[in-house]
Amino acid sequence: MSDFVIETEGLRKEFRSRRGELRVAVQDLDLAVPAGGVHGFLGPNGSGKTTTIRMLLGLASATRGTMRLFGESVPHGLPSVIDRIGAVVESPKFSPNFTGRQNLLLLARSIGAPASRVDAALETVSLEGRDKDRFKAYSLGMKQRLAIAATLLKDPQLLILDEPTNGLDPAGIREIRETIRTLGESGVTVLLSSHILAEVQHVCTSATIIGNGRMLASGAVDTLIGAGTAYRVVTADQAASSTVLTGAGLTVTTLDGALQVDSDQPSEITRLLAGSGIYLSELSPVRADLETVFLELTAADTLGGKS
Repeated sequence: MSDFVIETEGLRKEFRSRRGELRVAVQDLDLAVPAGGVHGFLGPNGSGKTTTIRMLLGLASATRGTMRLFGESVPHGLPSVIDRIGAVVESPKFSPNFTGRQNLLLLARSIGAPASRVDAALETVSLEGRDKDRFKAYSLGMKQRLAIAATLLKDPQLLILDEPTNGLDPAGIREIRETIRTLGESGVTVLLSSHILAEVQHVCTSATIIGNGRMLASGAVDTLIGAGTAYRVVTADQAASSTVLTGAGLTVTTLDGALQVDSDQPSEITRLLAGSGIYLSELSPVRADLETVFLELTAADTLGGKS
């Protein structure tokens, strides 16, 4: 049995524009999402994320390539695993005059899920105190959390979320982030499609970055970011420190009142400064964030042109 919940190999989606031009939305995509945790599916708007998700869910057909969910071929094997999958791909559709709880109870009855799942779902998304409010009175963040709660009624092992924080204010983004983190920690595998990198980095354990429909990088978030080869240096005499380090052949820049020194040997920085009678008050590695990696990869892909 595969260790991956989602797998695609050579996945491609072509379509014709209104002018009859051939367009490629997804280019030979190889995607592997491990079981457990939150996997970020990252890319600029129009990079093929939603198209890929729609193909995985049987909502769009692939031009070629293979897809598997829980080891079952998609679309042929999708009926055997669909009950293990929850997805929020479009804006949630609920009755505006029903309360959150009433909407979930109605949905639970329609899919044959026990009513007890409603309480568990509301608790998971932290709506148990607002479940008797009408849906039309909910904020955008609350509506999105109710949509996630609806997917939890069948107790899925895989949850696919397509841009769940679109249009939300900072408070709503934080609420969704906490919900996703809770789900990932509970053992559910979450595929989180997004272009908001700063938020994604808070919750994702692994990620795949795509651009122009093809994979640019994939792996554990810490691996994608890397350890970095620069250090933040603070001393009592920044000017003298810069002179010493530059004189030794190191590249030094000033950033936010501190020195950033390009080196993979912190002991060298310490030795050079101490040898000149300068002592450190701070020496810490400078790590890139996921947004930096994303922008570098997608910028390079744009320069390379679309195929």
